[in-house]
Amino acid sequence: MGKWHKTGCVLCAQNCGLEILVEDDRMVKVKPDKSNPRSKGYACRKGLNVIYHQYPKDRITEPLKRMGDKFEPISWEQAIDEITTKMKGLVETHGPRCLAYMGASAQGGHFEGAFGLSILRAMGSQYFYNSGGQEFSSSWWLFGRMLGKQYNVAIPDEHHTEMLVGWGWNGMESHQMPRAPKVLKEFSKDPERLLVIIDPRKSETAAIANIHLPVRPGTDALLIKAMISIIVENQWENEQYISDHVEGWDTIRAWFENFDVKAALEVCELDHDQVFELCRLMTTKSWCMHPDLGIYMGRKSVMNSYMMNILGAVCGVFCVTGGNVIPGMIVPLGYHADERDPKTWKTVITSMPPASAGAFPPAVMPEEILNDHPERLRAVYVSACNPLRSYPDTTAYEQAFSKVDLLVVNDIVMSETARFAHYVLPCRTYYESWDGTFFPWTFPKVFFQMRRPIVSPPKKCLEASQIFTLMADKLGLIPDIPEDIHAAAKQDRLAFGAKLMEWAAIVPESLAAMPFVLAKTIGKEWDSAALAGLWGVLMTAPKAFGENAARIGFEPGMDQGDRIFQALLDTPEGIWIGEADPAENFKGIKTPSGKIEVFVPELKEDAKNLNAGSEAEDLKLPDEFPLILNAGRHRRYNINTLIRGQEWNKGKRACTVSVNPADAEALGFADGQNVKVTTEAGSEVGELQVSDQVRKGTVLIPHGFGLIYGDTVYGLNVNKLTKNTHRYQLGTPMHRFVPCRIESSQFPSTV
Repeated sequence: MGKWHKTGCVLCAQNCGLEILVEDDRMVKVKPDKSNPRSKGYACRKGLNVIYHQYPKDRITEPLKRMGDKFEPISWEQAIDEITTKMKGLVETHGPRCLAYMGASAQGGHFEGAFGLSILRAMGSQYFYNSGGQEFSSSWWLFGRMLGKQYNVAIPDEHHTEMLVGWGWNGMESHQMPRAPKVLKEFSKDPERLLVIIDPRKSETAAIANIHLPVRPGTDALLIKAMISIIVENQWENEQYISDHVEGWDTIRAWFENFDVKAALEVCELDHDQVFELCRLMTTKSWCMHPDLGIYMGRKSVMNSYMMNILGAVCGVFCVTGGNVIPGMIVPLGYHADERDPKTWKTVITSMPPASAGAFPPAVMPEEILNDHPERLRAVYVSACNPLRSYPDTTAYEQAFSKVDLLVVNDIVMSETARFAHYVLPCRTYYESWDGTFFPWTFPKVFFQMRRPIVSPPKKCLEASQIFTLMADKLGLIPDIPEDIHAAAKQDRLAFGAKLMEWAAIVPESLAAMPFVLAKTIGKEWDSAALAGLWGVLMTAPKAFGENAARIGFEPGMDQGDRIFQALLDTPEGIWIGEADPAENFKGIKTPSGKIEVFVPELKEDAKNLNAGSEAEDLKLPDEFPLILNAGRHRRYNINTLIRGQEWNKGKRACTVSVNPADAEALGFADGQNVKVTTEAGSEVGELQVSDQVRKGTVLIPHGFGLIYGDTVYGLNVNKLTKNTHRYQLGTPMHRFVPCRIESSQFPSTV
């Protein structure tokens, strides 16, 4: 007889609550979990199909080593010994800049990050790459400048606002907030509230919006500058808020005076009166903004976010109820890394800083490998991500990974990236292990769920955190742990903690190795380095978290962290683990002035020179590429590369090349025919879909396809059409503005 287990989805950052039926140690049915306090019984079709993620055909169940053109099974002992010997030798010969870690950004598990980063730092390197650097470098770097910490990601307080402004965001399909479709529908139907969507096309979200501004692709920064100018011209700024909470407005106000708004809006292809009315609403209502990849990965990525943040500051929406707030956190998503600090590295060839909360942008990695510099990247360990289908310019990545001296991949499957590796190490899935995520999507309450194993892993599969612990041990990064510490790990947790801290006080090098120490002690008893890591995090959490936890009902005390840990063990559906005080949100600003600093010197000239004339000229497309490709469309049928096979999409048109009917007619194309899409990076063939949801002059292709699965390849790989050098200042690729052309193809598309 089967048993239902409360758990969570691992396919997107919302991690909605699920209940999964397990029979004979196998997941067989999925339903939403009504008891999950955050998702409240909501789950999308992706989560309801998570069984297809759990049981792929290309599952890896033992360590593999490349032998010529094939992979051969080897023992864990041999794998770890050879990997660490090569890693140590490369660092000793070429210096620590030869080593990089790419990971800690999976949608289902973040605990490996502490272990992978600990090895990286112990080896002397700072080269940490992840998906945050792919998508958020511009935005998070600006939060670092304007709010003081790169991880101070000001989220929308949508439940307490009068107007939600979604910008470059299709929440009905991509979510990016808890229960997004339900929240958005409720919002648009509420006569007391307004849903505003600014998006070039009439997306599923724009279709239900109260106001839709169909901005011309690539003109978002120009539009926002025009909006700020309208506010300045009409003296609608929130003067009291600016006086109390904003630093530098007097320095930059002149950028928006005497600005040719009419000309700018003509370039943006928008109606002046509609934009004017939205500006009036923004200065008379409480509102919050929800930007997404249309902004972050669009043309002028940095300037998009800069103008948007200035607009928010002028209207007074940061750190106030119903605005954009700094959420409570257990731990931040990353760490603050200011490139003005001489101790902070930049990449050797591209001179790129770790702008996204300590992470470098993946777009530059191929260049950092494919060069002759003595300190070039030579060794990369990749964990729980698939760069060859997730990051820009597959061709460049294939060339780069063919040249590295050491490529190690931790994964559950033989992914496209794993096929280039020297060693592939088998991980447990997120339903065979303990793990959780730290996405800060709620306010004022703080949610956390620690998923637990609900089915048994193959015998030779380990958590990524356990794999890193084996590597650290072999590298000699873990001090000898006394036997009494091991003995204490079998007893009471608090007694163990006291004994551990007593030892750490006399062996200070143990602190840097603490994730591994916990893994080898209580983690060994629990068969989970990640669960041990959670206990350690809660026992050493910062003061702010303790205050938030007390506010939700966990009384202060030395054992507060242990009591929270037990509550998480007792409540598999997750709990509200803390609650921030909205009245104290401004205290989260950590700039030198203690205020929102709107003058960013590095962006001064670009901001001043942003105008209709220069934009009109720069937006002209080359004759050979007359259309704009939106590379990476969010749909309910794609989920990065986490579901390998496409049985879950049977009968759906999941991966298509979508164009407007007028463009199809002009080109003489018919729905369903095969077409070739060509960009500067290359060409791919796919099935044409004609849809009036697509804006004229644009092409939409979803991400997460072109997957090698068994004997087939399903869909086209959109990252073969993106150039890694087609990026903005801080490394964010311009995937939402890729010049392209379409031609008829006699070759079949992939199935």
